[in-house]
Parts: sequence; structure tokens; C-alpha cells
Amino acid sequence: MNKDTAKSKELGSLIEILHITDPTLPIGGFSHSNGLETYVQQNLVKNASTTQDFVESMLKNNYKYNDALAVKLAYEFTLEKNVYELLNLDEECNALKAPREVREGSQKLGTRLIKIYATLLDDPFLNQINDHIEKKEMEGHYPIIYGIITSLLKIDKEKATCAFLYNAAVAMVTNAVKLVPLGQTDGQQIIYNVQGLIEDLTLEIMDVERELHGVCNTALDIKCMQHEHLYSRLYMS
Repeated sequence: MNKDTAKSKELGSLIEILHITDPTLPIGGFSHSNGLETYVQQNLVKNASTTQDFVESMLKNNYKYNDALAVKLAYEFTLEKNVYELLNLDEECNALKAPREVREGSQKLGTRLIKIYATLLDDPFLNQINDHIEKKEMEGHYPIIYGIITSLLKIDKEKATCAFLYNAAVAMVTNAVKLVPLGQTDGQQIIYNVQGLIEDLTLEIMDVERELHGVCNTALDIKCMQHEHLYSRLYMS
């Protein structure tokens, strides 16, 4: 492979990452706060400092052992074309998402994502996964589908996981700007401040054992369950 070909391949991979994590991708992520709205209404997240604490805690105590780890595992199982393990992982992901709104939100995002990419890629393996979803043999949770697609696109595993974490951080900050509310500059400062954490967590996740998938974050689960009983809501979760 010559230098120009390698550079072209690298740029193509970057464009694929930008596309699959684009906030404007029509899968509905903008309508979910994943419990943040409860934290704000209970005055636990109320300014830039507490918002950054929330984002950092979510990345370290939730995403590292749940959705981001599921991305890595789904990516690896896809490389092996191991449908059995992907089905088990998806079932496990479904069980771990105890709050109904979060569970249903993850399912909707995942099924919308695979609907888009099943058309774009027309990949036999992705079509097989889609068949399992249509036959109700698989829920199609978002991190699982994201991991499958990034693997099929041959995006570097670390970069795919890092982009997933960054996208999650941006979504949390975007929601906080609306809910707290925060100034746009405050929001960008938080995103900038957590970049080092995202990098560290990406490398750590590469070494997290399969058995640690689903380490519990009880406080978050409770806040997510309380969300559906809030007096007023802007978000679906």
C-alpha cells in the first residue's frame, strides 16, 4: 500500500466515524437525557461545575462498564462473525437497562441505526442481524448495533470506542445547556475538560474483562426510573 492509498484509507475511516456519530443522524438521540433531567429537577446538577461532575461520573461509572464496553465486545464478536455471542450480549444489555425509558430508548436508537446502515451497506452479516431483530429474536440495543457497524466498516476499535464516548459526552452537555441551563461557552469548556478522561477511558476499556460488563450504577438507575414520574418533562428518558 503506497502512502497516498494509506492516507486515503485513513481519511475514509475518519469520515465513517464522523458520519455514524453525527448528532444530526436521524435516530432520535436528541430526545433522551438518560436521567439528567431528574438530576436537574432535583437540583443535583445546577451549574457548570456540577454538570462536569455528572458527565465525568457517567463516563467513569456507567459508560466504561456498560454501553462503551458493549461497543467493544460487539465489535470483537462481529470480527469473529459470532452471532450467538452478539445475541447473548444484546439480551444481557436488555436485562441491565432496568429503567424502562432507558431500555426502550436504547432499543429505538439501535433499530433506527441499523435501518439506516442496512440500506447504506447492504452487508450480509448486518442483514442477518437485522433479520434477528425483525423476528423479535434480538432487541437491537444501540451500543450493540454501533459496535457491529463500526466493526463491519473496519473502523479502528479504539477510535470507534473513543468516538462513542465523545458522542455521549457531547449529548450530555447539550442536554445540560438546555436543562440547567448553561451558557454555550460553559458547555464547550466541559467538553474540552473531559477529553483527557475520554482518552484514558478508551484505553482502559480495551482491557476490561467481559465479566465486568454491567457493573451497577444504582443512583443513575433510580434517577432514570424517577424520570417518568416528574411533573414536567422535556425528554423521553
